[in-house]
Amino acid sequence: MAGLRTYALIYVALVVLATGKFVFFELDQIFTYQMAIAGTVVLAIIKSGLIAGYYQHLIEEPRSITYLMATALFMVFLLTLAAGYSIQ
Repeated sequence: MAGLRTYALIYVALVVLATGKFVFFELDQIFTYQMAIAGTVVLAIIKSGLIAGYYQHLIEEPRSITYLMATALFMVFLLTLAAGYSIQ
């Protein structure tokens, strides 16, 4: 199990990533709106990975469960993609 230091570092990383979202949208001279949206999505993926991995203790799960969940997530993505394609 991760120690207090690890949780504190993850918390600091989450605060830095949240600040990055603010920076993307406030620095209009550097980032376009599309770049800010793309950066925000990337930061959200990283933040959700940190939260799921450490705070929900998924980092300690057996690899077989990780592969099973990754496969299920991929299938949901494919179904969403197919549903979006069929609506057009």
